[in-house]
Amino acid sequence: MKPMTSKERFKRMYEHREADRIPIVDSPWAGTIRRWRREGMPSDDWVSYFGVDSIVGIGVDISPRFETKVIEETDRHIIYTTAWGQTIKQFKEEDSSPQFLECKVSTPEAWEEAKARMKPTDDRIPWDWLKEHFERLNSEHFTVANFWFGFDAASAWMAGTETVLFAMADNPEWARDMFDTFLDMCIALYTKIWDAGYRFDAISWPDDMGYKGRTFFSPEMYRELLKPVHKRAVDWAHERGVYAHIHSCGNIMELVDDLVEIGIDALNPIEVKAGMDPIYLKEKYGDRLVLHGGINAALWHDRDAIIEEINRIVPVLKQGGGYIFSSDHSIPNSVSAETFCAIVEEVKRVGAY
Repeated sequence: MKPMTSKERFKRMYEHREADRIPIVDSPWAGTIRRWRREGMPSDDWVSYFGVDSIVGIGVDISPRFETKVIEETDRHIIYTTAWGQTIKQFKEEDSSPQFLECKVSTPEAWEEAKARMKPTDDRIPWDWLKEHFERLNSEHFTVANFWFGFDAASAWMAGTETVLFAMADNPEWARDMFDTFLDMCIALYTKIWDAGYRFDAISWPDDMGYKGRTFFSPEMYRELLKPVHKRAVDWAHERGVYAHIHSCGNIMELVDDLVEIGIDALNPIEVKAGMDPIYLKEKYGDRLVLHGGINAALWHDRDAIIEEINRIVPVLKQGGGYIFSSDHSIPNSVSAETFCAIVEEVKRVGAY
């Protein structure tokens, strides 16, 4: 089979058809990119350097646009505020995790103030970028509208995980209003983009609903508060003939039936180290659900171990199309350029049709 473009490969996977090979995509840490540069990669364009596939994302601004400013900066950290009302301490050590110090939106009253600032105005859309780049990129690359809504958006980057979990239990109307308002903003802005003639291939959104071993909340709570908003996003996409892709870290095995029921087309990252089982998912849902990921990131630094895992998993998941290769999280800076090159070569070999 002759080589295909990234766009053609992705579309074949979503159609559950074979391609020349499975698509290969991932997300290296910033420290991983710096390491690869030290090891000989000539620029930050790791996609071209390693010959993997690409997804082009369209982003919009749905934030309340609170003031952003630097509060403190030292040799080791920076403390700043975000447009979402968070105060964050970011350490300068390579690939360190941020510390969330304060959430401005921690009460229903504060949410009402934030909500009043969330209006879907045209200046929240990158029109200049779309006019300059979209037609060229869309011809060969799989293009995705990056939605931003749900539990993860409200908890991790606005109100805080504990606050949102308590709201879901004690004040579900507040939680539901946050989830709906975020999605309303996305739908309004991407409808403007769509109506202006820009045609993307899918919508995608991150909504981490699990951790190691289980979900953050019960399936019943998911069905009451989150499933309706997820379905509304899926319906919006399908009405326009595009796919719906969800990213959810953690173990969400007990929610997959619900995701398939509402028409989710693709699931990522299928976090093995949290308890997800990609082979079981392929056997049960492989004709309806594109599996994206499922390759244990904890093994990637060990070339022999990751090559063995690729040979165990990929031949099963690629059957009949419907599989996109990536780690089950991202590429840590423990992975050398030489090892990643070997990974890509092996995936192209065993992932060929």
